[in-house]
Amino acid sequence: MGKNPNISLTDQAYSRIEELIVTLQLPPGGAVSEGELCARTGFGRTPVREALQRLSQQRLINILPRRGMFVTEINVETQLYLLELRREVEGLMVRLAARRRSEDERFQFGEIASAMEAAAEAQDDEAFLALDKAFNELVGRTCRNPFARTTMEQWNALSRRFWYQHHQKVGDLGRMAALHADIAWAIGGGDVAVAGEACDLLMNYLTAFTRAALDAEHG
Repeated sequence: MGKNPNISLTDQAYSRIEELIVTLQLPPGGAVSEGELCARTGFGRTPVREALQRLSQQRLINILPRRGMFVTEINVETQLYLLELRREVEGLMVRLAARRRSEDERFQFGEIASAMEAAAEAQDDEAFLALDKAFNELVGRTCRNPFARTTMEQWNALSRRFWYQHHQKVGDLGRMAALHADIAWAIGGGDVAVAGEACDLLMNYLTAFTRAALDAEHG
């Protein structure tokens, strides 16, 4: 991945390491080191160190004094707690986004919705994963509430990693993409009520998905 001169090296290092964690290329429970990540990503120690601090705050990396750094394990039960928060905060955010989005953002939501539907048609889970991240970032900007945006940033990667680990066994990419696209179309159309209802349907699906993953683990 080439470096973007318009984005800080720390942000670029963060995005690359987050991608490695979310797509399980850095497996849950695995040890990591600054040197290894510098070699793997091409970034220097300072941006990698700062990225790791941010990932630690988001509960993707455990930094243990005198023991090292480890990718956090994936816990199915904690996802249910996270979904309780997501239902309330994300519902608020999509309603605010539908109310406050600009004309340019309306177009961006339409593009993401169409691309998600195409990714599902092609059964391209990694393309959908990247679009899901872009969708969440766009909602975060468009809702015009920096506190809600910061909250979403805390759970976004954890949720995407959980989905990526379990979706092939208990998920439905077409349904997942359609539910996200419905929210994006509603925000783009400025329909506050429909955006909120579509978000509730997504949370219902994700709760059922998480319970299915829990049953699969215990079955």
